[in-house]
This record gives sequence, structure tokens and C-alpha cells, in this order.
Amino acid sequence: MPHAYWKGQIRLALVSIPVEIYTATKSGAKISFRQIHEPSGKPIKYEKIAPGVGPVDTDDIMKGYEIEKGNYVLLEPEEIDAVKLESKKTLELTQFVEAHEISPLYYDKPYYVAPADDLAEEAFVVLRDALRKTKMVGLGQLALRGREYVVSLRPCGKGLLLETLRYAEEVREGESFFDEIDDIEPDDELLDLAETLIEKKTAPFDAGEFEDRYVDALKRLIEKKRKAKGKTVIEDDDEETGGEKGNVIDLMAALKKSVGSEKGSKTKAARSRKKKSA
Repeated sequence: MPHAYWKGQIRLALVSIPVEIYTATKSGAKISFRQIHEPSGKPIKYEKIAPGVGPVDTDDIMKGYEIEKGNYVLLEPEEIDAVKLESKKTLELTQFVEAHEISPLYYDKPYYVAPADDLAEEAFVVLRDALRKTKMVGLGQLALRGREYVVSLRPCGKGLLLETLRYAEEVREGESFFDEIDDIEPDDELLDLAETLIEKKTAPFDAGEFEDRYVDALKRLIEKKRKAKGKTVIEDDDEETGGEKGNVIDLMAALKKSVGSEKGSKTKAARSRKKKSA
């Protein structure tokens, strides 16, 4: 069991529920590169340097807020930690909204929430099932790692899912990016073809169906490079695309071809299933 990212309590009116929060995501699949000094093969290291002073000791570094150019207010770690925020230990649910009212733009990072002990389970389950029955999402504020977040709380299986939300000033309005798009009515036949294609490709969401192809390609490249013992290896783009190049010009023809290929692939899949069952 991983270590809890946060321990505290959820408060709803006069009810307090001791909980633990765990990160719901992991970054193990990513490939990390180091910067290397090519002539020596040594990794590059970074030093903390003050202009006119040179390298400095980590113990001599403080956090500072620039109030004007070159003028800083310095803060001790103890002073920052002493900032009184009730949300450091308590997530108070102050509002409830329907899930669709929160734009996807505001969602940031997910966390799992579980009861801290057996005594907390009953109240935890009551809150979880009440949220599920009313189809509501709870909102509150929570301090995590030196910052206070707006968070949402919703049922997730036998537990709860907490998601940090961005503040309004952190989200850009989309209208300015879409101003150049003309107000046109799409051709009915084109729209029907697009809808048919969407319908044929509709299926329940399964994250396991998707793989990080860029990471996989990088792993192949690294393995080729290892076997080539340092020689330059260039991936052939045509392997992935089958040598196909150029832009789609005839939208109608492309959509009809796409719908046709979807019918063909579904027929082949059905035949394959019949053979297996036979």
C-alpha cells in the first residue's frame, strides 16, 4: 500500500470523517532523458549560482517574493509553514453541484480518498452513497504541498475520487481562439456520413485499449541504438504510414471511404469470431 499523500478529515456541517488521500496517477511509463557532455560521456549537473557570488550553499537559500525590481521580501520556512489555513487538515464541503456544471477545463489532478480507519467507515459510506444517489459533486478547498486548491469530491467504486480544480484566473476563455471560424452550415450529406462514422466507432471507454506509441517508438529506437553501438539510427516514417503522403482534399470521398472500410473491418471481425466459435 502506498503512503498517504494527505491525512485529515472531510467535514460536512457538524460531521467530521477522518480520511487519507492517495495519488491516483503514476509517471512510471514516461521515458526520462539526461543531458550528457558528449566528449566525456558524463551527465550534466546544475549548480545554484548567485550573480556576482558564484556557487552557493543550499543552506543559504531562502524563498523570496519580488515586490519591485531587485527588491525581495525573504521568508523563513517556519514562517511559511505557520500560515494558518484550516484546509491544511480539514476539507470542508461548502457547496454541491451537478457534475456537468464543471467544465473539463477546470479539472487538474485526481486522488483516491479512503476512510482513515474502521471507525470512519460508516460516515464515509453515508457520504459516498448520498453523493451517488443525488448525482452531486461536493466542492471545498484543501491545502496540499504549499498551495490551497479548490477540489471536487465524487463517488468512485467503493471509495471517493477527489480532483483538484484550477482557479478561474488560471483558465483561458476559448472564444478568442475561435473567432476566425466562419459561421457556416455543413452539407447535410457530409454531416450524415460523419455521424455514421462516429456511430460505427462508438464503444465503451477502455483506457487499456490505448498505448503510448511515442514511448514505445522511443524504446525501440533506444534498443536499436544500443545494438548499433552508438551509430546514428534514423526511424523510417513510412513504416508507420505505409508510404502514404499528401493531404485529404475530397472530404466527401474520404468520409465515404472511411465508412466503407469500417463496414469491411466489422465484417472481417464477425467472420473471425464465427470461425473461433466453430
